[in-house]
Amino acid sequence: MTTTLKSRLQDDLTAAIKARDELRSSTLRLTITAITKEEVAGESARELSDAEVEKIVAREAKKRREAAEAFEKGGRAAQAEREKAEGEVLAEYLPKPLTDDELDALVAEAVREAAAGGAEGPRAMGAVMKIVNPKIAGRAEGGRVAAAVKRQLAGG
Repeated sequence: MTTTLKSRLQDDLTAAIKARDELRSSTLRLTITAITKEEVAGESARELSDAEVEKIVAREAKKRREAAEAFEKGGRAAQAEREKAEGEVLAEYLPKPLTDDELDALVAEAVREAAAGGAEGPRAMGAVMKIVNPKIAGRAEGGRVAAAVKRQLAGG
């Protein structure tokens, strides 16, 4: 039984190929390949859960963002645009990113929870991250979350 997210990716790939949408089909093909690699990576082949598939899609999207930045710095605008466009295709399969306000609210809640458990000040970073990460689940980059936690622990 394939996961719903994986089958959606495969159906969309088929549609993109039929529509001769090269950007979309190549982006989805690479992502499905990454999923398949992960499925056969262990001792025995297995089906991935939607959450695991989502992690791979997020990792692929992050690769595109980083490549786009690198191409921009290198003055290669055309390649940067391509990477951005591929990243946008992948973003359609991910949960909507949190706004700064939503992120701050989740972090504030986690800071209160950690404080209730006796973890306060800058040393509470690990405790707060442990509480907040599952609630964010792929909807904000780790660096952005860490920065928000640091800001709030510093009393900012």
